[in-house]
Amino acid sequence: MPAFTKPLIPALFLLALTAGCSGGDKPAAGPGGPGAAMPPPEVDVITATSGKATLTQDLPGRLQAYRTAQVRARVEGVIEKRLFQEGSEVKAGASLFQIDARTFKTAAESARADLAIAMQTVERYKPLLKINAVSQQDFDLAAAKAMQAEAALTRAEESLENASVPAAISGHIGRALVTEGAFVGKGEATLLATIEQLDPIYANFTQSGADLLRLRQAVKAGSLKRTESAKVELLLEDGSVYPQPGRIFFTDLAVDPGTGSVSLRAEFPNSKRDLLPGMFVRIRFPEADAENAIKIPQRAVQGNPQGQFVLVVGAESKVTPLPVKTGGMAGGDFIIAEGLKGGEQVIVNGLQKARPGTVVKPVPWDASAPLLNPPTAAKPAEKK
Repeated sequence: MPAFTKPLIPALFLLALTAGCSGGDKPAAGPGGPGAAMPPPEVDVITATSGKATLTQDLPGRLQAYRTAQVRARVEGVIEKRLFQEGSEVKAGASLFQIDARTFKTAAESARADLAIAMQTVERYKPLLKINAVSQQDFDLAAAKAMQAEAALTRAEESLENASVPAAISGHIGRALVTEGAFVGKGEATLLATIEQLDPIYANFTQSGADLLRLRQAVKAGSLKRTESAKVELLLEDGSVYPQPGRIFFTDLAVDPGTGSVSLRAEFPNSKRDLLPGMFVRIRFPEADAENAIKIPQRAVQGNPQGQFVLVVGAESKVTPLPVKTGGMAGGDFIIAEGLKGGEQVIVNGLQKARPGTVVKPVPWDASAPLLNPPTAAKPAEKK
């Protein structure tokens, strides 16, 4: 053995002896001091209670302008000016385009002169007719020419007026479909722009005829009551609820044989122009009222291959899963048809910490607080 390794042996032996006597086999001290246990995790809970609930249904729909008007050229001519800003709000009757009106002015002046001459002829014939200086036929012919001249003047003035293209309705105007210098109205009423009235705005959607029949049968049997509420909610594409409620405006009385659905239309205020035609939305509308219904937040209901279930805080503050069946929606809540009797402490938030059999500390759920770490959908059980 080399000479320089001999001093290391006693040193290593001393270190081992010191480590064995230092208490390394004792458990590490917890946050509360030596030997303290971790406190149970907190979970947000609600107490399941029964009461009156309004059943709702969410259906997909599309937004449509309240009114739409196409701006078209009614006379032939060259566009001289565009008198509006694209994408702006316009008032009914406001001039939007100016068509070269020189030809129409000339035609109107000529028609006005022809009418003046025709009227003078009629006035000159009146006294002559009384003394039989002109025949009745000549007088009637002069009067007919005066009427024709008056009609020609009316048409000429109308064409001159149409050279200034007005807005038919008030609303939001899109982009111009023609530019200055374009020749329009040749053989057809050229489309120049489109105006859409966006306040209020329509939401078109459909309901299954089978669902409608089921609902009517439930109301007839007495298990549900027809709701008195006529207000509906609109859910945007990001899932948020539009702050202003709407109302059912139209319900088709026939079922579409091709789709088996009934067409409905709701009307929503849109003063801030947050809603635009063509947007995809969901309509939440009341269907019926249920008595003694238990409803819980949708986030509290989970699913697995065996069905739906909720986690409750049971005896000794332990988490227990309970199978449930949902029977519809009440806004953003599930109506529980089976599985809950009332009084159960259902876990709403903190589901990741709530494992079946673990001890937790239940605290009342604050519905206005943001949901941290939302629960994920249950994964199917692995087949063995």
